Amino acid sequence: MRRIAVVMGFVVIAGCTHSTSNDPESPPDTITADQIAESHASTAYDAIVKLRANFLSNRGKTTILGSASALPVVYVDGMLFGGLNELRNIPAFQVNTIRLYRAWEAGKFGSDKTGGVIEIVTKQ
Repeated sequence: MRRIAVVMGFVVIAGCTHSTSNDPESPPDTITADQIAESHASTAYDAIVKLRANFLSNRGKTTILGSASALPVVYVDGMLFGGLNELRNIPAFQVNTIRLYRAWEAGKFGSDKTGGVIEIVTKQ
């Protein structure tokens, strides 16, 4: 009886999980233009919410003395664009890729990006 309960537990857990991407080659830190188009999102923010909502998560307090944001900041085509709300101003059809850089990867954008960076590359 115990084995049946354990197996049923695994079945329920497996049934509750889902993939956020139909493309097995797509890295978990990147959203492609094809995925955005398939999502029917109207803005970059909507695309992220539908495809990788974890990109928008608060990382919690990251320093004892610093005042750096625990939320990711947004860069568009290599330029600082602002906070997460600015993603609502970027039409989804103009986006080529969206990539999340965690704090340890975001050094190329500056040492104060402790909440990470969401980089948008537009179609040119």
